[in-house]
Amino acid sequence: MKLVILSLITGAVVGIIFALFKLPIPAPPALSGIAGIIGIYIGYQLYQWALSHFIR
Repeated sequence: MKLVILSLITGAVVGIIFALFKLPIPAPPALSGIAGIIGIYIGYQLYQWALSHFIR
C-alpha cells in the first residue's frame, strides 16, 4: 500500500510541474489511458500465469 501512495504522490507532483510549465500531460486521455494500463498489467499477469502452469 505504501508503494501505491508514493506512486500517487509522485504522479501528482509531476502533474503539477507539467501544469506550471504549461506542458501537455505525459499521459493518454483519462479513461482510455487507464484501460490501456490495466490491459498491460492483465497481459503481463496472464503471461506469468501461463509460464508457471504450462512451461515447467
